[in-house]
Amino acid sequence: MRLLVRREHSTLELRQKLAAKGFDIELIDFSICKLIEHNQQSDKRFAEDFIRMRFNQGKGPVKISLELKQKGIQSFSFSGFDFFSLANKVRQKKFGTIIPNNYNDEAKQKRFLQSRGFNFDQIDSAFTK
Repeated sequence: MRLLVRREHSTLELRQKLAAKGFDIELIDFSICKLIEHNQQSDKRFAEDFIRMRFNQGKGPVKISLELKQKGIQSFSFSGFDFFSLANKVRQKKFGTIIPNNYNDEAKQKRFLQSRGFNFDQIDSAFTK
């Protein structure tokens, strides 16, 4: 319970943290089942909070998807999140509102957006006038 007080955790995260503290696997599984049963742990709620947090940090769906899968979350939805608009905001915050007119500057900005986890369509939309 103490782990869930600060923030949501995925089932996989809880298993890993409790196993690292030396708890028995059967006890861990039983405890997690009880937490889920009482709606004190939810992978869906964790995914929603995690997506919102990373979106607010300016991260794209490619990066967020990868991070969620690493945390054991296979099913999630990006509905309600406008990553096209976010890609444009992130580009403007880092590089300003002027769209570059030479290849090297544009490539640099596109690599930056790609490193933040945006897909090619979202990156291209950030460069339309």
